[in-house]
Amino acid sequence: MKLYYSPGACSMASHIVLTEIGRPFETERVDTRSKKTADGTDFLSVNPKGKVPALALDGEVLTEGPAILQFVADAAGAETLAPRAGTLARARVNEVLTYTSSELHPAFSPLFNPALDEAGQAAARRTVAAKLDWLEARLADGRAYLTGGDFTIADAYAFVVANWANFTGIALDGWPRLKDYVARVAARPATQATLKAEGLI
Repeated sequence: MKLYYSPGACSMASHIVLTEIGRPFETERVDTRSKKTADGTDFLSVNPKGKVPALALDGEVLTEGPAILQFVADAAGAETLAPRAGTLARARVNEVLTYTSSELHPAFSPLFNPALDEAGQAAARRTVAAKLDWLEARLADGRAYLTGGDFTIADAYAFVVANWANFTGIALDGWPRLKDYVARVAARPATQATLKAEGLI
């Protein structure tokens, strides 16, 4: 398997999960602006959407982070990372994956636009804050992770996106449980290994 990624992007979630599973895989860095891979390949020839992550395997290319996360965990039989299909536990994981993909991730996107004016930045921060409130509420019962006591593929994705707060001037102090959660996921050996591999620590 080869994971196409960009440092710190949402592809980091797939990188973390591949590392958690412990099976061999390759990585190739992508410049998402130029759409070129580290070896000079036109990334659009790999993924016409031009987005990371993309996972190449067995002559196929799988795209979209939530699909990659589920495939990787299911193929490895990692039921802690992704509970069996058809169970409520799996539905809860999909609930958080979907929320991160459809609500939290898009809320952060405007904050990475250098052309956005001050009013737009302020509006985007308010939107992000509302999305972070939901994550904080999920952790209100003292659970370690967003769906319970076990780290799942949903946590890998939610961690990566919530951690963008550190790069967009949003202090997580107003969400103390979420702040602790981000630190807890960051401290996992697979997360540390991924951060190092992507040149972020």
